[in-house]
Amino acid sequence: MELTPWPWQHGIWQQLLAISRRDRLPHALMLSGPSGLGKERLAQALIALKLCSRPGDTACGECHACRMLRAGYHPDLLEIAPREKGRQIGIDAVREINAFAAQTAQQGGYRLINLGPAEAMTTAAANALLKSLEEPGANTLFIVHSDLPSRTLPTIRSRCQQWRHPLPDESVALDWLAGELEDSEQAHFWLRVAGNRPLLARQLAAPEARKLRQQLREQFESMMRGGDPVAEAARMDSRALSEILWHGISWLEDLIRLGTTAQSERVRNSDLMPLYRQAIKNGRVRDWFRLLDYAHEQRRLLSSGGNPNAQLALESWLIRWATLLRS
Repeated sequence: MELTPWPWQHGIWQQLLAISRRDRLPHALMLSGPSGLGKERLAQALIALKLCSRPGDTACGECHACRMLRAGYHPDLLEIAPREKGRQIGIDAVREINAFAAQTAQQGGYRLINLGPAEAMTTAAANALLKSLEEPGANTLFIVHSDLPSRTLPTIRSRCQQWRHPLPDESVALDWLAGELEDSEQAHFWLRVAGNRPLLARQLAAPEARKLRQQLREQFESMMRGGDPVAEAARMDSRALSEILWHGISWLEDLIRLGTTAQSERVRNSDLMPLYRQAIKNGRVRDWFRLLDYAHEQRRLLSSGGNPNAQLALESWLIRWATLLRS
C-alpha cells in the first residue's frame, strides 16, 4: 500500500484533498483513464488519507493505521481485484463486498472498498453490487477504478462520481522517467511510445519488453518481404498475446495518423518510420481501420477471458497483418 500519489498526480490529488477536507467526498467515486497513469496508486493514497489518524496533505505514514496499511492489512479496508490477470471479478467477491459494507468501522472511521478494474466484473457481479452502491453504510467509501469505463454497466457508472485521470504534464513525467531510466534521451523516446503514460513507458523500457518489441519489428520486416505469418507465429510466445496486440494497435494507429495526415511528428514509434512509409504504399487506410478494430476486439476477449486459444488468435492476427503489408 503506497501512501502518496505519483508526482504527476498533483493536480487531481489537490482536487480530491479539497473535497475530502470539506467532507464532500461521495459515497462512491470512479477513477478512470488509460492504464499506465497510476490510478491504483491514486486510489491507495486516498485510502491511506481517509484511514490515517493524523492526515495532512497525505497520510502521515507513522500512526497505527498507516503502519497497518504498510503491513498489508487494515480491518476497515477491503480490496477486490481479479485473482489473476485476464480473469473476471465474480459474484462471490461482490457478496464479500456487500457483507463488508453492511458492517461498522472497527477503527471508528471510514470503511473503504477498493475495486478494480470495474470492467472485469461479470454482469451478475455488477448487478449484485448495485444495492450496496445505492445504500452504503455510514462512512463507507467505494473507490472504483477502470481503464475502460464504457465496458462497465451504465448502472454502475451512474452510481459513482466520475473522476477521469488526465494525462500528465510532459515535463513532470519526463523528469520522473529520466530518473527511473537514468537516461533522458531514452525517457523521451519511451514516453512518446507510451502515449505520455509514465508507468507504461517504464514497463516498455524494461529489457524483456524491449526484446519483444524488437522481435515484433523483425516480424514486421519479414512479412513485408513475404515471410510466412504462421511460421512467425510459431516463434512467438502466445502468452504475450496481449502485449503483442498492444504493439500492433500502437503501430496501426501510427499508420492511420501518417496515412490520413502525412504528419510524421504525430507518430509515436518514430524508429519505425521507414517501415510505415513502405506499408502505406502497400495498404489502404480503411483496411488499417478494420485491422485495428480486430485487434481491439481480440484484446477485449483476452481481458474478459473469452479467448481460449491464444496461439490460434496469434496466427490469425499475423495472417491479417501480412495480408495488408503485402496487398
